[in-house]
Amino acid sequence: MNNDTVRVRFAPSPTGYLHVGGLRTALFNYLFAKHNNGKFILRIEDTDQNRFVEGALENLIKTLKIMGLSYDEGVDVGGDFGPYVQSERKEIYKKYADELIEKKQAYYCFCSPERLEEVRQRQIAEKKPPMYDRHCRELSDEEVKEKLNSGIPHVIRMKIPLLGDVTFTDLIRGEVSFSCKILDDQILVKSDGFPTYHLANVVDDHLMKISHIIRGEEWLPSTPKHVLLYKAFGWNSPMFAHLPLLLNPDRTKLSKRQGDVAVEDYLAKGYLPEAIINFVALLGWNPGSEKEIFSLDELIEKFSIDRVQKAGAIFDINKLNWMNAHYLRSLSDEEITNLCIPYLKQKGYDVSDYEKTIKIVIAVRTHLNYLAEVVNYVDIFFNKEVVFENEEASSVIKTNSAKVVLNELLNILKLEESVNKDNFKNIMKKVQTNTGLKGKDLFMPVRVALTGKTHGPELPLIVDVFGKEECIRRILSVKNN
Repeated sequence: MNNDTVRVRFAPSPTGYLHVGGLRTALFNYLFAKHNNGKFILRIEDTDQNRFVEGALENLIKTLKIMGLSYDEGVDVGGDFGPYVQSERKEIYKKYADELIEKKQAYYCFCSPERLEEVRQRQIAEKKPPMYDRHCRELSDEEVKEKLNSGIPHVIRMKIPLLGDVTFTDLIRGEVSFSCKILDDQILVKSDGFPTYHLANVVDDHLMKISHIIRGEEWLPSTPKHVLLYKAFGWNSPMFAHLPLLLNPDRTKLSKRQGDVAVEDYLAKGYLPEAIINFVALLGWNPGSEKEIFSLDELIEKFSIDRVQKAGAIFDINKLNWMNAHYLRSLSDEEITNLCIPYLKQKGYDVSDYEKTIKIVIAVRTHLNYLAEVVNYVDIFFNKEVVFENEEASSVIKTNSAKVVLNELLNILKLEESVNKDNFKNIMKKVQTNTGLKGKDLFMPVRVALTGKTHGPELPLIVDVFGKEECIRRILSVKNN
């Protein structure tokens, strides 16, 4: 492969948030381009104006930038093949649609929506696949001219061969073949003058010199129509690679019904961009080794289309949690604290004492799969009073051994200049020596007295947050109740 010729594109529609499937398509295109010293292009396919969502384009660009997927050409960076927004290329498509009409590779269709629906219902009743019945395909030039002059609304349809097969090579699936009999005479230009995806996509990919089309498996049935369009224009077709579907653990297609599917949802919860990228890269691609943690640069170095699988890829949230937790562990205490502070503020916790906040985050950070979870573990540090979480916790304090441990701990704490994570171990050794208690009998009463819970962060880290006076206050409040 000539490295200079690799040009790939990510071509989403601005119809909402970026789906994790869309991110995977963008990522695989990016990795393929960078691995082959090629160009990665962002093109916006907004020919379906009814589905346009205000702000979606800006959101898409922002998300790609957060994820570190910078494009060489595109909507907001320019390039030699613009405009990169399809709604700004309407005249270009008209020229090529007219060329297809002239070559008798496409035709005007004047069928009303009512007639089309009638045909569709009849075909369904007859248990036939619903498709256009080619009613306008053989209209004479005179009939076409008359209808055009009369201003009858019309579309332009592709003239699919009635016989034969369309065969092409898919870089993931090998040779793929479709019978022309099952292909519809696809609409190329809608009645509003806008092209459909099929025409715009082929024209743009040709004019932008796209060498490889890497997209989701859902576009596979459209590919024979695209191959026929390249042929009709007399153009060479790019190489195709159709990525496997993303599936829920129950092997149904990944959908909002079973959890978050927008990249923004995961970012909002505090999954790190590098963890999301690492996780998404392994959805349908494997590096040929047991290694699972990769930086973006390592992914670029390793990526190849021939290691992309055909079978659907399972989106396993537990795997994402494990991977994100790994990336969180690599952050310094200050970095993770700064990332946690917005979640703590949102919950209404006072984080004005930065040193104390760092200690709180240090105490709970090992429990976090993603940053938003921080609020699930910190109530013990912000509640002024010790509240027993359940009967088990309150019963711990009532035992004789608990009273002995807490009395001895109070006596020792009062003699200490300060209490922190560094000297707490020695303090507890003294309590153990003086009481003869150890293990659960020694530590559980202290945990419950300080937090009201039987589980939680490590005791030295809890004590480090509270300090000497607060520890004494809490133990006394529990003892006196």
